[in-house]
Amino acid sequence: MASRKPGFEFRFMVFCFRLRDFFIPRRKVLKEAGIEPGFVVLDYGSGPGGYVLATSKLVGPLGAIYSLDKNDHALAMVRDIASKHDLRNVKTIHSDCETGLDDGGVDVVLFYDTLHTISKSERVLKELYRVLKADGLLSCSDHHMTKDDIVSRICEGGLFRLLRSGKKTHTFARD
Repeated sequence: MASRKPGFEFRFMVFCFRLRDFFIPRRKVLKEAGIEPGFVVLDYGSGPGGYVLATSKLVGPLGAIYSLDKNDHALAMVRDIASKHDLRNVKTIHSDCETGLDDGGVDVVLFYDTLHTISKSERVLKELYRVLKADGLLSCSDHHMTKDDIVSRICEGGLFRLLRSGKKTHTFARD
């Protein structure tokens, strides 16, 4: 199947993310996620890869990053970043829910600017719960939602509980 050229909406989103990343570097946001060298990280709803380079540096060569998105163009941009910077620990996943990852193999899930786009989050949260290690963390941020709305949506199914809130993110543990 031939991939269509990205539309205006996608190109505008990429422009806005680049502008955001210039003023608030992603490494500052990632400090709150608790990522350490050797970690396996799932960037769920990664978009065009704004967190890929900074996350790759945090996990180092022994860690891994899975960048999941439903948009082919976004994943192509992630692959371009990985290729340009010789990031051998980055893999992409094309999906709108299932990750294809093993149970309990992920240390941290980055769930940034994605929650507001999901109408029925139960299915996604079950998948994130499944792939997270018992002591794994879900780091969530969504500037389209209030803290109370984020906490309510993440915790409503009883799978996660809020551990802490930082300046940019909210960190949840498996319940």
